[in-house]
Amino acid sequence: MPIQALIFDFGGVVMRTEDRRPRTMLAGGFGLSYEQLEHLVFNSPSGRAAQLGLITPEEHWETMRTRLGFQSKELPAIQTAFFGGDVVDRTLVEEIQALRPRYKTALLSNAMAGLRGELARYGLLNLFDEIVISAEVGVMKPQASIYALTLARLAVPAHEAVFIDDFP
Repeated sequence: MPIQALIFDFGGVVMRTEDRRPRTMLAGGFGLSYEQLEHLVFNSPSGRAAQLGLITPEEHWETMRTRLGFQSKELPAIQTAFFGGDVVDRTLVEEIQALRPRYKTALLSNAMAGLRGELARYGLLNLFDEIVISAEVGVMKPQASIYALTLARLAVPAHEAVFIDDFP
């Protein structure tokens, strides 16, 4: 039973928040902690709905705008500050590239629509044999069906795959 496939999460693994200061400063400007702001963006009802593809990212950010009380014209600066400390782990990218001839690779991420565009912007689309994004498939980790879908797309049984995530 050798390992046939390596499956990677995006946020927290391939893309990591290396500098918490921009997000911390943004949170403080809204009278929130770093964790509270992250919860609103990723785990609030609208954040989860966007990651399930039930609403668009634009609808989610409009909910954030209303909840936090900023002007529409401020949204690009808010998003830039929120994601300002995030960087692609280029060392990991090089490792994945080196492993590709030997293993199938996949990206499996709870993410809003538009992640493919981000992957393209960072030159990462061709890094993976399969890309499974929750907003595109309508199911999120930790539901078993999203893992089963990823394994089916890779044509690999679960016992021959390794999933690398930043959450247990």
